Amino acid sequence: RCCNVGLAPLMLFAATTAFFVFIFVVIGNYAGRRVKTLEDYYVAGRRAPTFLIIGTLVASNMSTTVFMGEAGFTYAGQLGPYLLLPGLPVTGYVFGALFFGTYLRRSRATTVAAFLGERFVSPEVQRIAGWTVILGLGGYLLVVTQGAALLLSDLTGVSYAEGILIAWLSYSTFTLYAGSKGVVITDTLMFLLFTAASFFVVVHLVDSFGGISQTIQDLTRQDVKPGLTSWHGIIGDGTPWPTALDFLIWFVLIDLSWSLVYAVSPWQSSRHLMAKSEHVVLRASIYTVLVVIFLQIAIYGAGGFVNLANPDIENEETVLIWAAMNLVPSYLGAILVAGIVCAALSSASTFLSLVGFSVSKDLGIQNTAASLGRTRTAMALISLVVLGLSLFLPHNLFWITLFIGTVFASSWGPVGLMSIWSRLLTARGARWGMLAGLLANIVPAALDYIGLIDLPSYMEPVLLGIVASVLFARLGSRGDVVSEAERDYRTQLHQTPSVDVDRRATRITLLAPMLLIAYGCVMPFLLLHFYVEPYQLGAGIIELGGSIDWRHAEPWFVIGPLLIHVPLGVIAWRVIRRRYLPSASIAPASQA
Repeated sequence: RCCNVGLAPLMLFAATTAFFVFIFVVIGNYAGRRVKTLEDYYVAGRRAPTFLIIGTLVASNMSTTVFMGEAGFTYAGQLGPYLLLPGLPVTGYVFGALFFGTYLRRSRATTVAAFLGERFVSPEVQRIAGWTVILGLGGYLLVVTQGAALLLSDLTGVSYAEGILIAWLSYSTFTLYAGSKGVVITDTLMFLLFTAASFFVVVHLVDSFGGISQTIQDLTRQDVKPGLTSWHGIIGDGTPWPTALDFLIWFVLIDLSWSLVYAVSPWQSSRHLMAKSEHVVLRASIYTVLVVIFLQIAIYGAGGFVNLANPDIENEETVLIWAAMNLVPSYLGAILVAGIVCAALSSASTFLSLVGFSVSKDLGIQNTAASLGRTRTAMALISLVVLGLSLFLPHNLFWITLFIGTVFASSWGPVGLMSIWSRLLTARGARWGMLAGLLANIVPAALDYIGLIDLPSYMEPVLLGIVASVLFARLGSRGDVVSEAERDYRTQLHQTPSVDVDRRATRITLLAPMLLIAYGCVMPFLLLHFYVEPYQLGAGIIELGGSIDWRHAEPWFVIGPLLIHVPLGVIAWRVIRRRYLPSASIAPASQA
């Protein structure tokens, strides 16, 4: 167990979690009553509004890997960089929507793998993409199932195996029946729950520690984990990073790869297929950036702040559970834990639906409109396989998730973007690019993991995979001819739908990049005042009332949002205006 509490609080936690899970299962199954066609089942009828797309984007991203794996990572030693360094991964939401997601929606495909198959007029490309989804998201589903089981076993006293069975039943029941329609609704409700719970818990923790400035100062002064609040966190002996530069290279490469994951990975980009318009795709993606940044700051901060109360939690992944049971009122802790469990279930339902869709659609098992029952059967079989693997395989939430996510960056990322923007990429090049990106990532990662090789930070497997994917996509296309069908399909993708060329809708959409620009301008000042100044006071660099010392690295990193998110917002604003204002002509593919 992660902590020692009385029976009454445990009963409250278990009852609260059971209540919310029951409610969401009932709602998900109710939504399944309206599923009549495969389009309802796969893409929620393509009618989801902005709020539901935001909810499902965030919920499918925020799972036990964030609330347990990454919160434990910041608790163990990397609080500083996770709060101070700019949010590179979330930029993928914006450029992904602008340059992939909107075009994906125009295709009206049922899955992202099906889009790739249609784009290159190649069942082989679709099958390769489908197998990648099955193996990658199947592994992800395994991780979040085990994370939910760990939570349930700590909360209720049930065994780990019983926790797996309870978690599996909870997300499988409504996902099998309702498909995407149930997933998108329950995702949004779960998103509201864990977002509100995270906010109130962090406010309570910070208040109990004397405010944010005092908390940062005290964490900087403590001797148990020196370097916890510095820009590079704890490095050196006993860590994977010998120097600060090694950590920075690793951090940037991982963040950039995850930005590619957010842009084109099936569990994120598939949400765009459910949107009722391209404006919904763009608004939801940009607003998701701001929501995810807020949640990450709250969750990572909470994980690191717990060091002031207990720096010796043996299982680092349970740090937020320990805080919920020991540092906040029982009712608030119970809601937070329920939110974490629901976050795990929401991600699991997304992954299960996508894996099931790929088995039934992308591997060629069925292609007729009368096979809704067969699709549900395929999903049930996948669910049973995951249940069996969850019971027998060991768990490591943070590092396994890190590996699985980057596989999509190297295998899907280059080919996905090139499928929209390259005139020369052929079906053969797409096959070579996806396979090379996959193998060049997983083979070095596996060899490094078992100790046969020792890769330096600048040779991260994900970087090797991305380079290999681009290189082999070009080599595979060389000497091959783009077919007329491929050329026509891509040309049609670059025709903006007339229904989306609307002045009023565009003006509403343009509010989103303006808010992103505002965030990039304001965030540096907040970081300077609430993080850098308290850090330098705690480290003895400056005295109370003194000016920030710019000779150190921490103040310079706060400029990140200004340099990254402001230009990103400007680019989004300009692209949206050019693409959707009625005064702008609809550009043909040669000009797009």
